[in-house]
Amino acid sequence: MRRTLLTFVAVLALSPVQVAVAADPIGMTNGVYVDPDSNPAIWVRNNGWDGRAARIQASIASKPMARWFGAWSGNVQTAVSSFVTAADAADKLPVLVAYNIPGRDACGGHSGGGAGTPEAYRAWISAFASGLGNRPAIVILEPDSLADFNCMTADAIATRTAMIRYATEQLRDKGTNTWAYLDAGNAYWVPAADMARRLDNAGVRNVRGMSINVSNYITTPETAAYGNAVSSALPGYTKPFVIDTSRNGNGSNGDWCNPPGRKIGVTAQIGGPAELLVWVKIPGDSDGPCGIGAGIPAGTFSPDLATRLIDGV
Repeated sequence: MRRTLLTFVAVLALSPVQVAVAADPIGMTNGVYVDPDSNPAIWVRNNGWDGRAARIQASIASKPMARWFGAWSGNVQTAVSSFVTAADAADKLPVLVAYNIPGRDACGGHSGGGAGTPEAYRAWISAFASGLGNRPAIVILEPDSLADFNCMTADAIATRTAMIRYATEQLRDKGTNTWAYLDAGNAYWVPAADMARRLDNAGVRNVRGMSINVSNYITTPETAAYGNAVSSALPGYTKPFVIDTSRNGNGSNGDWCNPPGRKIGVTAQIGGPAELLVWVKIPGDSDGPCGIGAGIPAGTFSPDLATRLIDGV
């Protein structure tokens, strides 16, 4: 395992001031981790007899993608630690999604849930961050949480913003070799200046940058233009961003919930129009019982949805 860029703290000989050297988890690893226990990988293992299994293995399950963590993860510190340890042993960079904010998907509704109270969320995200330790990692922080404001009261927005700010502080302080990206919705959702203000209020200064297009279909060039606009609108500083390319191969038709005719996008790539292109949404996981995923709950893997994304139909 390469450790040429380990984070360390240098103590100046003649001064009590400590100088922290920023981590570079991309430079510390050799490519993005392929999760052997992703939903598509588990389905392929359990359904090798199915004629679709070989195609799903080749086009989806064998590719790097994120793992999502929430209430289903059990002891989240243990779950996170196990995942990043396995990736570290392989000298690969794991991508994790923290997805447990109270009132999650408040306006969309299909992925509702999250921690029951702000106090419960603070305990959960603190444990999540502790599980990272000094292992290199990428964390996508609370998809949709800053974009999904239109049905929320001012008090609810303030409470959520405070929780996310706390999360950025925990990731900053405990994930010593982690780059965390606070989610900024997608290019069709919130005007760039408004999103920049929300990100600043929620503590984006504390983390590496922002994530864009998570679980959506908008093309990479459109998304990169939005990311650059948001970054330029931040008050006195800029931030890099990552783009979810898991389902944007055919662009967007304006719908977000299992629309037909979409396609998987480019696999994980470092650099280009963003700091990192990565599959954040798991291709084949349903957005909810809607569109071509009627009857399939959110987060459930469907081989039919997966093959449609492979074929672009």
